[in-house]
Amino acid sequence: MGVITQLLTLPLAPVRGAAWVMGRVVDAAEAKYYDPAPAEEELARLEKALLAGEIDEETFERREDELLNWLEEVRAYWRGAPPERESRWPP
Repeated sequence: MGVITQLLTLPLAPVRGAAWVMGRVVDAAEAKYYDPAPAEEELARLEKALLAGEIDEETFERREDELLNWLEEVRAYWRGAPPERESRWPP
């Protein structure tokens, strides 16, 4: 931007600054929301619960399907693919 443009748009600087901050907040929220680690940890806990006999196979399969679907959505997000449906995390 030239000096004249900067002087003429100076009153809009707070708006541009606020928009920049909001963009960073959204980026941080999306990175946390689409972090695959919690789902992977839950899959490990789920498998341990099945092996320990704390849950039955039907419960394991249902919950595992939910988590795997979520992980697929996360992978699609990081590949840049648009979401296929409205997210329901945590499942």
